[in-house]
Parts: sequence; structure tokens; C-alpha cells
Amino acid sequence: MAETNNGIVADFEKALQIGRPPNVVRCFPNSKALIVSGKFIDRAMLAKGGAIAMAANGRNNFVIRGALKAAQRSNAAIIIEIAKSEGGANAYCAVNYWNIARVVDATCNELGITIPVAIHADHYGLKNDQDVMAAKTEIPTLFDAGITSIAIDASHMPDDKNLLANLELYPFIPKWAGLETEIGEIKGKEGLSTVEEALFLIQGLNAHNIFPDWIALNNGTTHGIEASGKGIQVELTTRIHDALEKYKVSGAQHGTSGNSSDRLREIASKTRSTKANVATALQMISWGLEVNDYGNAQLDGQGNFIKVSDQGVTEALWSEMIAYAQDQGWKGGNYKKLNLPFENKLLGQSAEIKNRMVKRVEEFVYNMLVNVLNTENTAPLVIAAILDTGSYDAGPKGERIEDPAQWTPEQIIKRGASISSDKGPEGDFDD
Repeated sequence: MAETNNGIVADFEKALQIGRPPNVVRCFPNSKALIVSGKFIDRAMLAKGGAIAMAANGRNNFVIRGALKAAQRSNAAIIIEIAKSEGGANAYCAVNYWNIARVVDATCNELGITIPVAIHADHYGLKNDQDVMAAKTEIPTLFDAGITSIAIDASHMPDDKNLLANLELYPFIPKWAGLETEIGEIKGKEGLSTVEEALFLIQGLNAHNIFPDWIALNNGTTHGIEASGKGIQVELTTRIHDALEKYKVSGAQHGTSGNSSDRLREIASKTRSTKANVATALQMISWGLEVNDYGNAQLDGQGNFIKVSDQGVTEALWSEMIAYAQDQGWKGGNYKKLNLPFENKLLGQSAEIKNRMVKRVEEFVYNMLVNVLNTENTAPLVIAAILDTGSYDAGPKGERIEDPAQWTPEQIIKRGASISSDKGPEGDFDD
């Protein structure tokens, strides 16, 4: 056993030397945290098979700490992420694109976390040409701050503009970084993604030597609190993933908080998904609200959240949070906006209260990693892939199949005009 443990330690130390990308080394030169490209997390899930890495949205410090402790306990690779709406320039969380890597790195070193972690800039949303121009300045700053993976989300735009935005911004993303692309905003049963849209985006990227690690779909789920009970359409997801098989792109499942454990197990076993975002559930759990087995917050007869006694924040602070939300006119999913104004008050609670907030997140995440997403013991697979590659760059999974001459900007616009798609209702559907 001693020899085995020594081998594990030696492999970790070597992975630490060669597996951290240059931006991470520059930001954290003396760190013992194994922060890696999202590419390696994807590869580990594929190597295990039927496994999906949790991408935990770190809306507060308690979520990040709890998720990392659960991943360490289950020996699972994990992604810690924040979306543009949560942590961008107009954020509603104190954790943001520019400090999340520092929070994760410091926490890993403090707690002795040795599992591999990717830092993902989720839903980097682009809604118009002005957003695309601004992104050319902003995206490099995210990587300067330690981000190791990004989701370019131009799904709000028509299909041709979505593809063209991805092409235009790709030069600003390091080649070693994890890359996610997206079709269809997450709008529940409205505006469902199609095989045609998915092929258009992935084929167009492929023609330009761009091979995303993940594609996110609107496959029937929602962000925030799921009220309909419809959730993820597994058959639709499988059909789209199968159509993309030869391009070797994995699936990213958004909006998991409202879906049952059984449905998430189906996604793990029947689709090509290797990444699942969990956001609202972890926030609610950290605060001490009553949730069902898959993290959907429960409401009383008056439609109010139910606070579990002696769990999460203090009763006095929760009452203050409710009063603040009522003054602002916030209900339901909009309670997410409490993160920013209450971050310091949350951090100013006693150690006992903060520890129970973290522990509640840890227990929920641990159960999901081990009993739902099949992610247990994937950490060694990431380390093995790093050692096998001998680099922080896993390289592309795919290879060019499509003819670039058929995917010029003019051809893209022409092809896009022929796609029949329903983008669903207008509105704010950000994470």
C-alpha cells in the first residue's frame, strides 16, 4: 500500500509540474492546486464511459468549498464555473470571471485538495455584433485571470451569426483551453434545438479547424427552478449527439437543477454528455432551503421558500434576505440576485454557521458525483491523461472533415438562411 500511495503522490507531483496551463502557472507560481484545461476533464469522462463531470456554478464561497470537498472525497475530477450573468461585468455574484480562479486556487491549497479542477467561464453570452467586438478585449482578460475553459454562447443570435461569432472569437482563446459552443437558448420546452442546427454549427467550425470539446443544446430543460416537471428530453439529446458522432464533440447539459436523479442518470448512460451544470440547487442548499432529492427548492402553500431549521444561514439573516428580496420585488429564481448584496454578511457569520453551509453543499455534491453522475474515481484518469500527453495541452479530439471552401462567410450566410428553426420566445433566459 505504501508503494501504491507513493506512486499516486509521485504522479500528482508530476502532473502538477506539467499539467497546469501557462496562465495558471503565471497566476499561481507556488501553488499545489492541480488546475487544468477543461479538455482533460472531458477526456476523463470519456475514458470512464457513462460519466458526467459536475460543473458547479460557484455563486458563493460556500458552494466552491463544498463542491471541492465533495470532489476530493469521491476522488472525482470537477469543473468550477461562473456564467457571464453571474460573474461578468454586470454580475449578481461577488464571485466573478476575474476572481474565481483565485478563490479556487486558494481553497485547494488551504484544504489540501489534490483532485484536478478546471475553471470554466460559462455562458459567455453574445447577443449582437457589439458584444462580439467587446469580447475580443474581454476574453483574453479571463484567461489572464486563470480561466482554463470557456463557453462561447451566441445561441441568442441567428444560426449564421452564431457560427460567425464563434469563428471570429476563436483566435482569442488559447488552443489548449477547453471550448464549449451552444445552439439554442435554454428555454424549457420552447425553442428546442434541432439536428440541423447542431450539424450546421459543428460542421462550420470543423471546416475552420475548430473542434469544440462540448456542445450545449436547448433540450427541454430550464435554468433556475424547474416548475413544469418536463425537464431534459433524453431522446432528442441522443438523436443530436448521434448525428455529431464523427465530429467527436461531447455534450454539455445545462439546467440540471430541475431534473430528477433518474433523468440525469439517463443522460449519463444514454447520451454523449460529459459536463453537467449545477447552479441554482447549490445556492439554495448553501442557504439552508428545503430541496427535493435533485436540488429543486420546495415552496410552501403561499409560494415561499421553506427554510430548514438549523441548516444554512442563520434564521435572522434569512429573514433579512427575504425582506430585501421583497423590497426589490424579487421572487422565485430571482432570489439569485441576493448573492451580491449579501456576500459579506454571509462571510461574516460564525465559523459554525459557515461550516454547516459548506457541509450541506458537500453532501449534496458528493451524492451526485457518486450516485448520479458516475464521476467517482475520475481524478486519476485526468492525471493519467496528463502524464500520457506530457503536456498541459490535451490537443483536439477531432480532425477536419469539412471542406473550408464550402464554409466561407458568404456560404455560411446562405446556408443559415435555409435552416428552419424556432428560437422560442423573447426574454432573459440567462443562467
